[in-house]
Amino acid sequence: MSPVRALGQELLQLSILGLLVGLACWPFNLLDRWQEQLLERLPHFSGAPWGGLSLALAAAPLLVVPLLLLLQRGVWARGAGSGIPQVMASLEEPERADPLLSAPATLQRLALWAIATLALLPMGREGPVLQVGAAVAWALRRRFPALLPRLASGDLLRIAAAAGLAGGFNTPLMAVVFAVEEFAGRFSAPLLWPALVACAVAAAFSNLTGQPMFALGRLSTEVPELLQVLWAVPIGVLGGLAGALFGALLLGVSRRCAPLLRSRPLALGLAVGGLLSLLLLLSGGASGGDGERLMQTFLQSAPYAAPNGGPQAVASDLALLGMRLLGPVLALGVGIPGGLIDPAFAFGAMLGRLCGGLAGMGGLGTALGMAAGLAGATQLPVATVLFALRLAADQQLLPGLLVAAVLAAYVSRLLLPQPLYHALRQITIPSIR
Repeated sequence: MSPVRALGQELLQLSILGLLVGLACWPFNLLDRWQEQLLERLPHFSGAPWGGLSLALAAAPLLVVPLLLLLQRGVWARGAGSGIPQVMASLEEPERADPLLSAPATLQRLALWAIATLALLPMGREGPVLQVGAAVAWALRRRFPALLPRLASGDLLRIAAAAGLAGGFNTPLMAVVFAVEEFAGRFSAPLLWPALVACAVAAAFSNLTGQPMFALGRLSTEVPELLQVLWAVPIGVLGGLAGALFGALLLGVSRRCAPLLRSRPLALGLAVGGLLSLLLLLSGGASGGDGERLMQTFLQSAPYAAPNGGPQAVASDLALLGMRLLGPVLALGVGIPGGLIDPAFAFGAMLGRLCGGLAGMGGLGTALGMAAGLAGATQLPVATVLFALRLAADQQLLPGLLVAAVLAAYVSRLLLPQPLYHALRQITIPSIR
């Protein structure tokens, strides 16, 4: 076969892979939009008082979390966990990929995540979409062994997992960098350019089915670069501390809940679900959902626009910051499929909003806080900057975002030497080697 024909065949196969992964991620994006519509019924977003429907939505976690834990303990046990530890285990121990990436496990994880999402649980979706992408590639390679023959199985899974992230968030470049930073630990042309092709196709399909290019709208600012960097230093340090706290809490809750999930899933589910419902009631609904709708309101409104303003608004934001930290820890700590990208962005946005409001920075504080929160939680500064730019749609913020993300990741690494995803993999799927 001529080199030109071989290249064309490889591009076609990568495009088909990206298209199939994008199609598999479409239900996640659809359900995410439905969640936003439900959030609009809650007082924080609607401005209306609590009523019959909104109270029913606030009670949903109390009813749903016990159901999810019973399902995870029983008939849908394969679908438990976020999905990222499953991909990591499949890469590190290929002999475990069959059960971890099987169709039953993938469908169960999608179903569990769908129920949790419509119950407004405070978590994201990168775990399930990454696992779905890898599962599509695994099934294709088993059915068609000659698919993309120049790619090793591990690299094929990394590329497809990245395509899942691209399809789930319409962020192709960020997805490639995330997969390289988290799953490969190396930048190499044989991995990068196939990943870019597959991710571009998956993201294009995602956009055609309604996922916006800039998910949170457009933030326009003309803050000078030097001022951005000056504010990025304290926000980056605080974001690193918050991210490390989030990681430590999540790891601690995951370890503590592991034996309870086996022995007392119903009691644990009632306790966690009750706490999440209580947080929804106390916050007017702002503690629910993945956090994207909340961040939209921050980026589109002035800081501390509460009726009484001043100290009362600051206290309210501090309380909500605590809720946005605690809620995802509870939901993810009991093994419900989900992700921490959006929750980390959300508590980072809260932190940046506090700093920005107190210092009169406007939306700059929120944007810097978003980057610091995610980088502090994941310790992935490059992917964080690309994601933050994609969500806030203002490349003029690049200097500040870079400094905030790098500082946050560095501070977090000092406190948590092992990155969070890897630590969670060891807790949820211990190595058999």
